[in-house]
Amino acid sequence: MTLFNLLLVDDEKPLIEAMARRLVQRGFTVDCVFSGSEALAFLKNNASVDVVVLDVKMPGIDGIETLEAIKKQYPMLEVIMLTGHATVPSAVDAMKNGAFDYVMKPCDLEDLIAKAAKAAGRKKDREDKIRDVKTMPYLTDKKREELIAKILEA
Repeated sequence: MTLFNLLLVDDEKPLIEAMARRLVQRGFTVDCVFSGSEALAFLKNNASVDVVVLDVKMPGIDGIETLEAIKKQYPMLEVIMLTGHATVPSAVDAMKNGAFDYVMKPCDLEDLIAKAAKAAGRKKDREDKIRDVKTMPYLTDKKREELIAKILEA
């Protein structure tokens, strides 16, 4: 399995730090922040994140608002929503706003790793496709922008 970089975002510090330790033991690069605003500040200065695991219910900027901001500023970045309060409306809302997937707390670590691996793979595939489009010499700028937009929508 190819390893990737994770950002864990949750206001439940002991839970997220325990999850981070288990992921680091398996060879992943993991950073933790404890609020939506910390996540956005972290991402501004760290381009190496492949997947964000984001809690839905947090004080201040909640997970859905944070998800919206992440997808607007970093459309390539994949986000897995994490919650102990799953409801059908919140899952639908998360997916409509661009979440890659949705998992319940406490989550099975193997399940989370599998979902994060798929998310990281999707991010890499999209980056590769965009790189290919950017290097096509015969495309107009308008056509290039259209193709990139289609890749980002997929």
